Amino acid sequence: MKFGYRPMFAGVLGAFAVCLLGAALASGQAAQPQPRPQMAGEVFKNVQLLKGIPVDEFMDTMGMFSAALSLNCIDCHVTESVSTWEKFADETPLKRTTRRMMTMVDTINKNHFSGVRSVTCYTCHRGDMRPKTLPNLAAQYAAPVEDPNEVVIGNVTGGPTVDQVFDKYIQALGGAQRVASLTSFTGKGTYIGFDTEQTIVPFEIFAKAPAQRTTIVHMAVGDNVKVYDGRVAWVAGSDKPLPLMTLTGGNLESARLDAIVSFPTQLRTAFAQWRVGATGIDDRLVRVVQGTNPRQPPVNFYFDGDTGLLLRVLRLVDTAVGRVPTQVDYSDYREVAGVKIPFKWITTWTNGQSTIELKEVQPNAAIDASRFARPAPAPPAK
Repeated sequence: MKFGYRPMFAGVLGAFAVCLLGAALASGQAAQPQPRPQMAGEVFKNVQLLKGIPVDEFMDTMGMFSAALSLNCIDCHVTESVSTWEKFADETPLKRTTRRMMTMVDTINKNHFSGVRSVTCYTCHRGDMRPKTLPNLAAQYAAPVEDPNEVVIGNVTGGPTVDQVFDKYIQALGGAQRVASLTSFTGKGTYIGFDTEQTIVPFEIFAKAPAQRTTIVHMAVGDNVKVYDGRVAWVAGSDKPLPLMTLTGGNLESARLDAIVSFPTQLRTAFAQWRVGATGIDDRLVRVVQGTNPRQPPVNFYFDGDTGLLLRVLRLVDTAVGRVPTQVDYSDYREVAGVKIPFKWITTWTNGQSTIELKEVQPNAAIDASRFARPAPAPPAK
């Protein structure tokens, strides 16, 4: 998928399977949410190789295909899929090709990398339908362009320690005492993204320490509600493959991380191990602190070398075909009750990009516990 180029991926299509593996909602399956996360083979029709993974991981897998080949939904599915879920199950040549490619990649990883997903779709395709076979001389002799998201983490000689980076961050926000005194907040603002067809819509957030967070995007097709109650996360939206989807694996960890970042005093203890490095973003020195937990992908935190404020979080989600990244960029820090809060964040991932801008924030607001309860399933799109 090419950001900003194929708006077809917006709205309803942005939530559907991106390409290649055939997906149509099984008749009546989504109406009754199950006590456990539902598997792709239970929810979608004509899924042949990815039946045994949760629905949210299935959607992330579709996002990997989209990013690897720069395609959107109807590039791989039939065009009639726009108007009906069932048509996503129709067979196409690209689906058949993808199944062969998945088998090939899986065999390579098993035979040569001990089963580790060292080779993925993106390894060869790099955003193109056809893998390149000739060396690119222009790229070989051009000035190198550093991608901050590909930084190699390692302690920088003479650089700050992990504790020093975090201490500077907390001080930049207003100091430990003030940061700790912020125990909840609510906010209102705007949201724009591919899922709203680049239309600005109202947005609300409810957050409570140490790690509870609810966001509501008031879309034209109905509210999109995401809740993390401190242990479990759900998404309810009429544009989703299920009216109420339980998040699993890396998506659950991502919801937890979003909640923790809202109350930074919890961040230092959220990971078992830390390493620090350095890179540059927009010609600014950036300290990169990487947190890891057992059996989970690492998470990178990018702090401005001058101000100490958090600029970016890069997190990864494991899928059946490799890891997919999500990048959240924070800016427009404003003081609220003595604590600096980012009023703008841009989330970029394989399924699209969205921008949230807060207009008002209410610190230490009383928030009813029901705000963090499992949301009701979303009604059908209007």
